[in-house]
Amino acid sequence: MCPRFADPAAPSRPLFVVDEAAFETWRSGRPAAEAAWLEATGFAAGLGELQLLPGPDGSVAGAVAGHGTAAARARGRFHLAAIAGRLPEGAWHLETALTGADLEAEALGLLLAGYRFARYRTQSAAPRASFKVPAGVDAARLEAMAAGEVLTRDLINTPASDMGPEALEEAVAALAARHGATLEAIRGEALLARNFPMIHAVGRAAAQPPRLLDLHWGTSGPRLTLVGKGVCFDTGGLNVKPASSMGLMKKDMGGAATVLGLASMIMALDLPLRLRVLIPAVENSIAGNAMRPQDILTARNGLTVEINNTDAEGRLVLADALTYAAEEESDALISMATLTGAARVAVGPDIAPFYTDDEAVAGALARAGGLLADPVWRMPFHAPYETMIEPGIADLDNAPKGGFAGSITAALFLRRFVGAARYTHFDIYGWQPADAPARPKGGVGQGARAILGALPGVLKL
Repeated sequence: MCPRFADPAAPSRPLFVVDEAAFETWRSGRPAAEAAWLEATGFAAGLGELQLLPGPDGSVAGAVAGHGTAAARARGRFHLAAIAGRLPEGAWHLETALTGADLEAEALGLLLAGYRFARYRTQSAAPRASFKVPAGVDAARLEAMAAGEVLTRDLINTPASDMGPEALEEAVAALAARHGATLEAIRGEALLARNFPMIHAVGRAAAQPPRLLDLHWGTSGPRLTLVGKGVCFDTGGLNVKPASSMGLMKKDMGGAATVLGLASMIMALDLPLRLRVLIPAVENSIAGNAMRPQDILTARNGLTVEINNTDAEGRLVLADALTYAAEEESDALISMATLTGAARVAVGPDIAPFYTDDEAVAGALARAGGLLADPVWRMPFHAPYETMIEPGIADLDNAPKGGFAGSITAALFLRRFVGAARYTHFDIYGWQPADAPARPKGGVGQGARAILGALPGVLKL
C-alpha cells in the first residue's frame, strides 16, 4: 500500500471542518435548509462530531466535521482521521480555515487513516473515502512521509516466521533497488566472529545466521548515518523472557524498521545528503551455543563487556554497528532501537525519548516533533551514572543491577562506542497498544518525522 491523495481532477464532495467557536457564524452563512438540518440533528461542532449534509435529490452532498476546542484537540492528534472512516466512499476535499502545520498534520492523518495490515487476511477491506490534497500542502512530502510510515508498520507487523534476518535483508535490498542505493550484507561465521564479535555472539544460536546490513545512498552533501536495532525476535536468550514479555517480540526490530522508513522518506524526497543505514539483523535465540550470563565479550572497538543478562542484547549488536559507523566520518549519527522497558515506564508508549549532548540537535528535534505530530522528549546522558555500567571485572556491564535509570544507562553504554561522532539515540516503543486515529493497534513509527523535519537545521541543508 502506497498512500496517495485522490486525483485532483476527480469529482469530490466537501468536508467542512468547523470548530466550536466558529460554528454559529459558519452555520448562519449556510443555506436555510442546511442550517435547519444541522440544528435538528443537534450538531454542535464538538471534536469528532460528523454530520452528513443532504442534497436536494436526497444524495449526500457533503459533510461537516466538528473540530472542537483547542483544549480538546491538545489531548490527541489526527482528529480528522478518526472521522474519515465514517464518511461514504469516494473522493472528498477539505473546506477549512486550518493552515500551516495544523493543516499538514491533519492531511497526513487522512493519508494514514486507510492503513491496514492485510498480509494475512483473506477478506478484502471495505472501500474507504479518499481525499484531495488541501491547498497549501506539499503533497509529495506528505506522501513520502506516509509511505515511509507504512513501510515501518508493515515490517514491524510481520511475524518473525516471515521477518527473520533473511527477510529483513530482502526488505532492505528492495528499498535500495527502489531508490538506486547500494547494499552490502556482511555475514559469515568467521567474518562476523572476527570483526563484529557482539553481533555474532547475540545471533549465533539462531536458525538464520546474523548479519550486518550496510546501505549507502547519495553522492554529495553532508553525511547522515542511521543505525537501527534489527533483533527480529527476542526470546531473551538463556535469561529467557516470560510469556507475557515475549508476546510482542516480533517488534524488537522496530528500530531497524523505523530507520528504514526514515531512509525511504529521505530518498523519496531526494534530500541533498549522503545517507548510510546500518542494521545488525539477528535473532536472540536459545541453543547450545548461545551466549551465557557472565560471559565476557570483546567488542569491535576493544572494550570488554560482561553479560549479566542475555536479554539485554540490543545494546550489544548496536555497539558493534555504532563502532563501525563511527569509523567513517559523518555529520550526524543517529541510532534507533526498541531498547528498554524503562523508557516506556518513563514516558509511556506514545512518546519517543531521545538522548543527545548537542543542544542544536535537541532543539531542532523538539520543534520538528511538535510541528509534525511526532512527539519526542529529551532524556539526559547523565554522566554520574557511568559507574553503574562499569562492573569491575570488565570494562562494561550490559545489564546493571538495581533496576534504576535503565534507559539512561543503556544510552550511556551505547555512547561508549561512537567516538567523537555527533550522536543522538532514540529509545522507541514501536507499537501502538490500542486503536487511535490514523494509528491502528500494531506496529508504528516513532521519531522518524521529527528527525526528517530536524535535518535541514541539523545538517544545514
